[in-house]
Amino acid sequence: MEVETERRMDPRKQRTMDALVAAAQQMFTERPVDEVTVEEIGQYAGVAVGSIYNNFGSKEGLYAAVVGRALDVDRDYMDRAYTPDRNPIEQLLAASEQYLRFALDHPQFFRMLAFPTKPGPYPAAADTATLLSRRVDEQNARMVDAIERGIADGSIRQLDPQATATILWASWNGIISLAWRHDDLQRSPEELAGLIECAADLVSYGLRLR
Repeated sequence: MEVETERRMDPRKQRTMDALVAAAQQMFTERPVDEVTVEEIGQYAGVAVGSIYNNFGSKEGLYAAVVGRALDVDRDYMDRAYTPDRNPIEQLLAASEQYLRFALDHPQFFRMLAFPTKPGPYPAAADTATLLSRRVDEQNARMVDAIERGIADGSIRQLDPQATATILWASWNGIISLAWRHDDLQRSPEELAGLIECAADLVSYGLRLR
């Protein structure tokens, strides 16, 4: 019990870190990382600039914390799709639904992962961008695996699994991005859900072995 108490973070420190991550999350989705200053982040979060260095080491460390949080949330959503009770096609259809749900529930995180801004010239920021790319590839690899299993069991026709997964991921991103348009092409969450459902139907038909 004493060890757990010692490891428990001070509530004020946790609030400060949460405020900084929330501020950085907002600003890093709107502008390139190297264009956002620590002074702006501190002012937006309502805390002293020194808190950034005390808690994260640098602006790049804060960026890494935001990206890490986004990746963890995304993984939680996608885990709900790739359950063993579903066959490969059902997993892919569920993945499209969970991806949309992630985007609607956490739009800033979604934009950070799907349409990242430039990481900036700093090595730490570049390392985080590499991590982001690798983790996105890991999620796409789950689609590749589902497609390969479907081909193996005869439920999916012979396709290039890697290319198919990339097309599915890019298609979902394109549909979801309609939410951010500022013209007649903008779609509401309900309309996006309908488009994803329609796309899922097309995917299901296109994947199946005839």
